[in-house]
Amino acid sequence: MNLVVHPSTLKGKIDIPASKSIMHRALICGALSDGHCIIENSYLSEDILATIHCLEQLGACFDIHQNHISVTGISNIPKSALLDCNESGSTIRFLIPIAAAFGISATFSGKGKLITRPLDLYQKAFAQKGVQFEYTGTLPASIQGTLLPGHYTIRGNVSSQFITGLLFALPLLDGPSTLEVLPPFESKSYVDITLDVLAAFGIKIQSHDNCYQIAGNQRYLPINYQVESDYSQAAFFLTANCLGSQIQLHQFSKSSIQGDSYIIGLLNQIGANPILEDDGFTNQGKDFIGFSIDASNIPDLVPILSVLACFCHGKSVISKVERLKIKESDRIASTLELISRLGGSISYQDDSIVILPCHQFHGAEINSYHDHRIAMAAAIAATRATDDVVILGAECVNKSYPTFFKEYKRLGGNCDAIYLE
Repeated sequence: MNLVVHPSTLKGKIDIPASKSIMHRALICGALSDGHCIIENSYLSEDILATIHCLEQLGACFDIHQNHISVTGISNIPKSALLDCNESGSTIRFLIPIAAAFGISATFSGKGKLITRPLDLYQKAFAQKGVQFEYTGTLPASIQGTLLPGHYTIRGNVSSQFITGLLFALPLLDGPSTLEVLPPFESKSYVDITLDVLAAFGIKIQSHDNCYQIAGNQRYLPINYQVESDYSQAAFFLTANCLGSQIQLHQFSKSSIQGDSYIIGLLNQIGANPILEDDGFTNQGKDFIGFSIDASNIPDLVPILSVLACFCHGKSVISKVERLKIKESDRIASTLELISRLGGSISYQDDSIVILPCHQFHGAEINSYHDHRIAMAAAIAATRATDDVVILGAECVNKSYPTFFKEYKRLGGNCDAIYLE
């Protein structure tokens, strides 16, 4: 689906959906529990559905309701499983060690860029740990054998998803394990989310100097779990406010375990004055100062922060972005193309994106490269364009936020599906 987005201002109230990062983790913990769980404030996207469908293949049961999901934990472990992870990196990287812990002969498939996103860290981690991992650099990949407890080391600069996958699995093993993360440890905030959710489900993990000590034979407890609203999705609408829209964002608490809640501190820093009242965020301001930030713990915010930087006074620098090359798109290249085609000034050098102010975009045709965060950033940028912005492949928002454009139009955004020759 291609969309033409006409310049418009957004105004009104919006309930931001549940955090995709937390949803993945809560559903997995529920599936690993010995009983029934309720995951409250749930929201379904293609990535979340991929995790649900794979967990069903592993023996869990799900009953989906309007605002919550009932989960019945795995009781009968299959000997083998075919797991289609669609385009979800979280799904495949979280579930490989879990299937290995259960001794399931599993084959993992996917589509899109997931087929080539790296998994080789597990090949190295599983060496002499009881699991044969057949993987040639592209999907499908398969595992056989049962994961053994022991000492694991894994690089911290590729994706924190590998670390999270092992933290899910190692408590299930018949003996203690340690997990050492080799520096630099990037996206640690996502591992902190994992530890928080694991603790809620009764799993105890000790950490010291990027080394985790995990007792074996632990039991995931069946609980009711409330998922926070997603700060990475909120960032799009908070940025829209900086560009002239007037949106109240609802369903937020004053504290969050999400690394992307960093957006609130950044808005304070640049003068956008975010305010949380009655579980709702608003922000305002007109004169924003440029910023310099380290994106190693907030990679999902980079496209929309690049849009925001165009409307700040002075140069902005977003550093530590190298890992964005292996996201749904090469997110460095797609972000640079997004801003450049809209008339902004952006460059990449020495692991940093540099943006100069432009304060106005013009119309353009934007290729989303099937990257949901590029498509949503383009839609927000269109609110400050002088002419129409055409987004190619806009349906990619289904990966994380299927109702994004429905909400965008409800708030006054003017966009229509089109077909290009």
